[in-house]
Amino acid sequence: MGTPNRAEIEALSGFGMDTITLAGPLEAKLAAMRDAGFTQVMLKANDLVGHPGGLNAAVQAVKDSGLRGTGFQVLRDFEGLSGHLHHYKVDIAKNMLEMCAALGCQVLLACSSTSVHASQDLDHIARDLRKLAMLAIPFGIRIAYEGLSWGRTVNEFTTAWDVVCRADCPNLGLGIDSFHIFAAKTSLEEIDYLDPEKIFLVQLADFMWQETKTFEERMTTARTFRVFPGEGVHSEQLSELVLKLDALGYQGDYSFEVFNDDYQQMPLPMVAERARRSALWLAEDVMRRSMPLPNQMRLKTVR
Repeated sequence: MGTPNRAEIEALSGFGMDTITLAGPLEAKLAAMRDAGFTQVMLKANDLVGHPGGLNAAVQAVKDSGLRGTGFQVLRDFEGLSGHLHHYKVDIAKNMLEMCAALGCQVLLACSSTSVHASQDLDHIARDLRKLAMLAIPFGIRIAYEGLSWGRTVNEFTTAWDVVCRADCPNLGLGIDSFHIFAAKTSLEEIDYLDPEKIFLVQLADFMWQETKTFEERMTTARTFRVFPGEGVHSEQLSELVLKLDALGYQGDYSFEVFNDDYQQMPLPMVAERARRSALWLAEDVMRRSMPLPNQMRLKTVR
């Protein structure tokens, strides 16, 4: 992998990688991303609590890397609970917000609940998310609410958007994940009804088959066999998605959330190079030329 030139660095500036994609210690992951030309990183709680030097050492490693934190993940099964379960999750949320703030991240990702103990009432869900957003205000953090495609009540971004609108809180918005859109077969036409100012994060990934017929298949694919944009069978849909977001006026970050067991067995520079090629395909061929290129990546020569 050659050193990224100025044009490539500019093209990569809107994209970042997720630490979940890479194996090894946090410092090595950050170095691989930086060497590939990325300037931002999506971080997860295990990066901090699993660091051998503890939370403070992990935070310092991120700061020393020079990479900007795209966001912090993930708060799960927060909304729709009551009684002691609700109070327990509020305490967990406060801890997550403190870690997010320590990293200097301005976005906390919250995924829609899968819990059978959670209410399916959308107003209840909205009320809880409003409370979470209020807890985040003193930290200067925005909450990106993402509809998991196997969520119990909210399993498409359209329903997540309904809940966000009901909550009506300035620092509560959407987290868009291409995997869940394609797995749930949500129409991309629904993107046109969103407010771009309320999209706080967009995560991109593809996979190798056309559909996931059950929630179980979706979960297995999502957690073990996502691939980078341009490597799977949904390249045309990915192109359409980012072009729709661009036309809508979205100006935020794109992060590659790629869970892949094979990538966990590969050297970090090789995986980071795959991510770099994917970002260049999106930036140079899709977003600038507006020409979808299914299942391939056409790159400029690195000199």
